[in-house]
Amino acid sequence: PVKQTKVSRADPDAGYMVREGKPKGFFYLDHRTVDGRNGIITDTFATPANVHDSIVYLGRLDRQVKRFGFNVAAAGLDAGYATPGIAKGLEDRNISGVIGYRNPTPPKPGKMRKSDFIYEPEADGYRCPQGQLLTYVTTERGGYRHYRSDPAICRDCPLLASCTSNAKAERTITRHVWQDARERVDANRLTAWGKAIYRRRKETVERSFADAKQLFGHRYARFRGRTRVACQCLMAAAAQNMKKIAISLWPRLKPSLA
Repeated sequence: PVKQTKVSRADPDAGYMVREGKPKGFFYLDHRTVDGRNGIITDTFATPANVHDSIVYLGRLDRQVKRFGFNVAAAGLDAGYATPGIAKGLEDRNISGVIGYRNPTPPKPGKMRKSDFIYEPEADGYRCPQGQLLTYVTTERGGYRHYRSDPAICRDCPLLASCTSNAKAERTITRHVWQDARERVDANRLTAWGKAIYRRRKETVERSFADAKQLFGHRYARFRGRTRVACQCLMAAAAQNMKKIAISLWPRLKPSLA
């Protein structure tokens, strides 16, 4: 469920967006899927701006695979889709995912990062820099497993001040139940073919959005209401596809032998 914190009086269907580097306000988002060969837009879906990109992705992917019979071998996604759920969903569909790197939230100055703790699968726990094993405690409803340190050991640790400010002298590390899938998908980004796929993503999806904004009036929602905005997205996609299809069908001149 989406938590609605602010509602526009002019357009209640719009969502209030707060993103770093983006203007704050009520907007809509156009979620597009683009063919990697010719840049044809195969799907466009409008949502309020407070709906995260990753929430609708797998559903839209399934819809177009079922509708068009696509045999999707790989998918290139930006860092906004870097979630364990997306990684697990792609693996379940036998699709090789290449997802951009998301920089983790930096800790407070002087505090240790989560990456300083090493996960040990055979022990199902995290090993801290001082050698203590943080053991499994519980799994929350959101799918994150909690690993907690022993406060009796942490109280005498020389790194306690840089590790945690917890009053009980406990350090807790979380790990999603699908984190293994996330790590396997992250590894694809570092391969040669993964870099090639991600490069094509910049040339197709980002180019598609840039053309829509600069040439097809897609920078602003021209109507109020999600249904009317969806029509605007479909019209822009149709116009762009006509151009792409015409270019792809135009006979290419053969190089001269002279």
